Amino acid sequence: MINKWLWQAAAITCVFSVAGCASTTELPPEPDHIDSTNLPKADLTLNIPGLGPCTDNPDRTLHLNSTQPIVVLVHGCLASAGRFRSLAQVFAFHEQQSICFSYDDRDSLTVSATQLVTALDELASHMDNPQMTVIGHSQGGLIARNAFTNERIQTLGTGLDLRLVTISSPYAGISAADHCALPFARAVSLGLVIPICKVISGDKWYEITYASDFIREPGTLIGQVDDFIKIVTDERGSCRRHDSDSRCIEDDFVFSVEEQYFPAVDSSPQVISVEIKAGHSEIIGNTTVTPDKLIAILQQQDILHATPSTKTDAFNAFLSMLYLTE
Repeated sequence: MINKWLWQAAAITCVFSVAGCASTTELPPEPDHIDSTNLPKADLTLNIPGLGPCTDNPDRTLHLNSTQPIVVLVHGCLASAGRFRSLAQVFAFHEQQSICFSYDDRDSLTVSATQLVTALDELASHMDNPQMTVIGHSQGGLIARNAFTNERIQTLGTGLDLRLVTISSPYAGISAADHCALPFARAVSLGLVIPICKVISGDKWYEITYASDFIREPGTLIGQVDDFIKIVTDERGSCRRHDSDSRCIEDDFVFSVEEQYFPAVDSSPQVISVEIKAGHSEIIGNTTVTPDKLIAILQQQDILHATPSTKTDAFNAFLSMLYLTE
């Protein structure tokens, strides 16, 4: 009976390892270059651990204009800085500079959030413009929000003007990981559930469950966060990949709406919640869909500059080139 239960627990854990991350399919590698034609001329060259261009180029050197605002993108699980190259290009088209934060997605989320705070504090010390927007997708959203809480030991320097955007983040914990937190499961499995969860998920294994302090006590946002745009995706019925006959062969459902809402997070006075019908990968764009819904939200919230009417056709063509590669 116990052996049967262990096999079931292992199977569920494997399901969780897929459901808890942003992508189950390996995406094609992104080019390693960001077109800076529309960007202001760089006057800074920096090397800051964890920060770099939104590419998978091993050279992580930043070239920035210190007088301009900056957007920092934080990827989700099973992803990398290169996953956001196309979105960085969208910002560049609108004359906005962006960079990416990279982390080991098997680390503790608290550790990753600490690394983010340290990196951003170092970045801020070199910038003359105090405006910074941090956008996190999925697990990256959990990390980004935790980085900006009063309860942290590590804090950002004063004077920063921060905006936070999270997309499809499971603030109530990941339901598929519930068994990792259940005392009954630990007892019946003779304690083997814990090492199974650790092997699959790494050091974050307990933090992503509904029972962890990371989820139950998310903390309050620091006053430097002007607003927190919380984008919730209703992923039911979404599809990530179709076959040649347009039949869905991989859905784009990762987190339910219920997993993305949590009273202790949603009650913050800085929160602006936006719920939209979109798949988990669809919302940030992939090889079969452009992130039109996300772009619309970011422009409505003045995160992404409005596209000039004279450039609308050029921008639409640009989006097709960036995203529609199949």
